[in-house]
Amino acid sequence: MLHRSIRALLCVCWLAFAACDRAPAVLENDAYIWQRQWTPQLVDAMRQSAMDVRDWRVLVAQTDAQGRLRSFSADRAALASSGRPVILVVRIDGQLAQWDENALLAQILALRQSWQGSPIAGIEIDHDCGTARLPAYAHFLGRLKAGLGDLPLSITALPAWLESPALDGLLAQADEAVLQVHAVQSPHAGLFDAALATDWAQRFSTRTHKPFRIALPTYASRVSFDADGRQLGVESEVPNLAGGVSFSELAASPEAVAGFVMAMKKRPPEHLVGLVWFRLPTGDDARAWSLSTWHAVMRGLPLSSRLSVRARPAATAGAVDILLSNDGDVDVSLPSTLSLPADCKLADGINGYVLVSDRNGLRLQRRQDGWLHAHRERAVGWARCAGGDPRIDIQA
Repeated sequence: MLHRSIRALLCVCWLAFAACDRAPAVLENDAYIWQRQWTPQLVDAMRQSAMDVRDWRVLVAQTDAQGRLRSFSADRAALASSGRPVILVVRIDGQLAQWDENALLAQILALRQSWQGSPIAGIEIDHDCGTARLPAYAHFLGRLKAGLGDLPLSITALPAWLESPALDGLLAQADEAVLQVHAVQSPHAGLFDAALATDWAQRFSTRTHKPFRIALPTYASRVSFDADGRQLGVESEVPNLAGGVSFSELAASPEAVAGFVMAMKKRPPEHLVGLVWFRLPTGDDARAWSLSTWHAVMRGLPLSSRLSVRARPAATAGAVDILLSNDGDVDVSLPSTLSLPADCKLADGINGYVLVSDRNGLRLQRRQDGWLHAHRERAVGWARCAGGDPRIDIQA
């Protein structure tokens, strides 16, 4: 009897250890191709990333201010040669109070028909409407799903919808949803908050009984504000001519996103099946991670960067330029502070850094999010120091 009790205890301990040490969940990776111009760099990024990606989610049409659908041309040959299926994404402006439902349905179904012969894996509707519009949106999706037949229908979903009782009816119309956990909420909140994203994902998993994915950011945005601090516009993948008297650069930290991905794999919310990356980084996209960084985050590789700071003689006699260098293979988030030695009496910051002076001396303080791409250098300020070659300390 004693031996049997010991065996049972050992069995329980082994099961507990196995549960704690279980292998991380496998989450599929999709990528949004949101670019309007199919450049050689975009095609090259697709070629380099195809082995990591399940599907491409390609923006193929968007409504205008009057609710009319405007389609974009895509490089179908490049998509076909990548060997990956395509989900056609149609964006309906979230500010539209209403639209001609019959006309829009006909246009979307005609768009789908025009892609016959291509490996289409589904249709996705991206409509960031307010919660008051969810019942009407659900009605529209129900009619669209009936018209698509067996072709899967996906929708994007906003965390703000979690408070609405109408969310259940909306999710019932689609085969899957993509929860967006990145957005410009305020100039101080940034683009991505891992704690908030985790909370939203867990709550969303209790509202759906169908597969869902999480959209994660690989980009930065330039946000403009008027004299009263009101947000005027967001510039990311498309230039924005909103103007403004002040600007802020908000960036998604690769380290923060990588930590979130690891947490999702260790303890995935129920029904979570994959991640969707917005957007596919390319060599000509100044506001996206480098391709090597995105691949490292997707593959769970170490984000080892080699950040250093150096001073070089400036054009002005007696002054030095201060430069950050990243000699690693992945992007690194810009450090928060660069402390100057006591013999530096004059200095100033540039490219997102400003000078702060107090009883602790001079330092360059980061005022904008951002990162330094792999194998790149950035000037962040200048200084005039008695020693000529100052030793500058980096605080992350």
